[in-house]
Amino acid sequence: MRQVEFIRSNTFLWAAAAAAALALFVAGLFAFIYWKIDDYLVVRSDRMIATQLNFMAELPPGRLNDAIYDHLKQDSRGVQYAGLFDAAGTRLAGNIERLPPHLDLGGRVRSVRLAQVGSSAVRDAVVKAGARRLSNGHILVLGRNVDETGEISSVVGQALVLGLLPAFCLCLLAGAWLSVRAQRRVEQVNETVQRIVAGDLRERLPKSNADDPFARLATIVNGMLDEMETTINALAGVGNDIAHDLRTPLTRVRLALERGRTHAATLEDLQDIVDKAMVGIDQSLAIVTALLRLAEIESSSRKAGFGDVALDEILRQVCDVYEPIAEDKDIEIDVEIDRKVQVRGDRDLLFEAIANLVDNAVKFTPAGGTVTLELVSDDRAVLVRVSDTGPGIGEWEREAVLRRFYRSDKMRNTPGVGLGLSLVAAIVKLHGFCLTICPAPGGRVEIFAEKREAPREATASETGRVLHASLASM
Repeated sequence: MRQVEFIRSNTFLWAAAAAAALALFVAGLFAFIYWKIDDYLVVRSDRMIATQLNFMAELPPGRLNDAIYDHLKQDSRGVQYAGLFDAAGTRLAGNIERLPPHLDLGGRVRSVRLAQVGSSAVRDAVVKAGARRLSNGHILVLGRNVDETGEISSVVGQALVLGLLPAFCLCLLAGAWLSVRAQRRVEQVNETVQRIVAGDLRERLPKSNADDPFARLATIVNGMLDEMETTINALAGVGNDIAHDLRTPLTRVRLALERGRTHAATLEDLQDIVDKAMVGIDQSLAIVTALLRLAEIESSSRKAGFGDVALDEILRQVCDVYEPIAEDKDIEIDVEIDRKVQVRGDRDLLFEAIANLVDNAVKFTPAGGTVTLELVSDDRAVLVRVSDTGPGIGEWEREAVLRRFYRSDKMRNTPGVGLGLSLVAAIVKLHGFCLTICPAPGGRVEIFAEKREAPREATASETGRVLHASLASM
């Protein structure tokens, strides 16, 4: 069965097709070479016969017999024909038995049948020959057997067989090796995928250092598996987190209603209990609404509304919204914008992301502190930085704070459901920007974006990280 799969593999079939095409090409090439050589030899032989014929026709009659004798004597291969005949066709000299009929005297060299003196052949040989009538009326005939082109054809055929068969076999062997190699890698991928389907999300496709399609595909798929593992691990605890965060306000609502039913003596007492119950219900609804909004953002359903957004205007509007809240806590808000900047994105989502960062900064900055919004840009990149003089986020919590419902010990007594930074991270990822929680004194969060027509689908590139570093140092 494996042998049949090996023969039917696309790699082997393509290699066999390439070998067949190579064989046809080489056969055609050798046929063309043979045709050109044969044509060249025939033309060369005709030219040689015509030259010798003209030379001998100019010799004196007394030297012509000797010239014919010397001409035939020098023919070691026996391919030369020469004959001298009188006007009646009687042979006077040479190795041609009789004057061939219908020979064109003084015409071009052409193929005729000539009988050689002393030849035992059943049929006369077909040779290229020409004839001239001399001044004394004699007829001079010169010819040459061009059957040596058959020998050349035999040599070309042998060279074709000796050269083509090894090349064809080599192509088939190369195809077989490539087929086996590809089949082995596909089997490795199949085994790995089966383990992943079975539930082992830590498995990754094997890849080599070679820059080939398999290696590039393995890199892409492994990146996808990393994202899937992270998402699945994050979702694994979402149900428990939702149940935990909803249980507290719902429990309070139930206890309040139960006390009201038992102890409420007046209408005012009942209204007070209902108000407390509504607060708990509103908190539960806020959790559900935040989760639905987070799911909407993460599903990339908002990309259709992307357009050019003025970031400098968003920063000023966020500052105007939170300035009264900050004044109540004796916190100063500063906005530093070096120039007007536009990026491609969803204005409402970007406003929500920056507003969440400012809200956290104001929430955790002690009285007398400062919250700063900065917009730094150049011709290639934009950096939005929100910093404060609060306690900041510890290094061990920088990844955890981006998870849903995460609340550190110092945040337990503050209002909220632990979804603010999760929303920010989802919005930033939707736009193809880069979110960084910096290890500076106090809190500092940065959003980095490259200036381009369309949002990126992946994290910042190497060029982006260099630009980020240069902007961050401003």
